[in-house]
Amino acid sequence: MIDSGGDDILARLRAETREAHEAIERDLAWETRVSTREGYRGLLARFWGFHAAWEPALAEVLADDAFFGPRRRLDRLSADLRHLGLDDAAIRALPRPAAVPPRDRAEAFGSLYVLEGSTLGGQVIARHVTQQLGLTGEDGCRYYRGHGRDTGAMWKAFRLRLAEEAGTAGAEAIVASATRTFDTMRLWLCAPSDPA
Repeated sequence: MIDSGGDDILARLRAETREAHEAIERDLAWETRVSTREGYRGLLARFWGFHAAWEPALAEVLADDAFFGPRRRLDRLSADLRHLGLDDAAIRALPRPAAVPPRDRAEAFGSLYVLEGSTLGGQVIARHVTQQLGLTGEDGCRYYRGHGRDTGAMWKAFRLRLAEEAGTAGAEAIVASATRTFDTMRLWLCAPSDPA
């Protein structure tokens, strides 16, 4: 069955990805990781690797820069990492996951549900990073600031597009991709690695 309503697909995504979502929140231990600049830099380096693998694939599949362009976050991660002491060569050399990124529109929108949803929680993390490390949206915390004041509006616009896609691409594939993205991110972000 194909869900066509925005509330239907959103409710389904929340319900069917709950376990995967809770697993990444549990295993990521972000409060511990952002308690020091080194831990924070290491976490951002892992996020950079994920976005470096995912964003080009999403851009190619979606072929809609007006929609996807403002949602890109790789440049924000690069700016944060430069602020934290990495040069461009070191950033480009950061590892990337070997997992296969989205290959079609349904998979892209499933992944975007995870990535766009993270901008909502990112607002909480950004406030914590500012208090803990003294970094701001201009200096070292651009990634977590996400869309800033426009976060709510961007999420609403995404939900509308998600509902359209669920009606054409199918909810099954979107939900499966969202779950896979949560799992891939958890394995990548929580894997032991050398600090950046």
